[in-house]
Amino acid sequence: MNEAVEQKAVLHRTTIGFWLYLMTDCALFASLFATYVVLHGSTAGGPGSRQLFELPTALTETLVLLISSYACGMAVLAMRRKNVRQVLIALAVTAVLGVTFLAIELREFITFSLDGAGWQRSAFLSAFFTLVGTHGLHILTGLIWLTVTVVTLLRVGLTDKVARQLTLFSLFWHFLDLVWIFIFTVVYLMGVAA
Repeated sequence: MNEAVEQKAVLHRTTIGFWLYLMTDCALFASLFATYVVLHGSTAGGPGSRQLFELPTALTETLVLLISSYACGMAVLAMRRKNVRQVLIALAVTAVLGVTFLAIELREFITFSLDGAGWQRSAFLSAFFTLVGTHGLHILTGLIWLTVTVVTLLRVGLTDKVARQLTLFSLFWHFLDLVWIFIFTVVYLMGVAA
């Protein structure tokens, strides 16, 4: 009984700590959004958002990330049912979609840079690359975390610690999905309409 109470206390402390971390990430992204909004018109005579952004590409990224978030949620539900096979399948889908998202984003960055619209071209592009690139780095971090969690799951099984890691990863992944919805709206939708 004492061990169960201790496990619950550890989960509670860890979860509170992780929520505090997510709040600091909210502050980071809020400052990057504010910077982007302020610098959006500072193109230095170069291309602006209307000339650069392709809505179908951004919509594809959004759908890929939303589906990956759904798969991540399915992994947590399978974890609660103690179905390791379904957890692994859902996490594999999450990982493949996360890598797909990053590949699309990287292709967009390379295309912009090759077309002379790199991060050094204007304040607008610096703000764009910083905001979207920071989100991409978070996705990469999430994929590394996911890989470590899967390896741990395969080595030791679905222990309380692995379940906690998976739960916190899920919070992180859904947070990144939410941030992307704001990026899609503020950067791409409003950028194309500007």
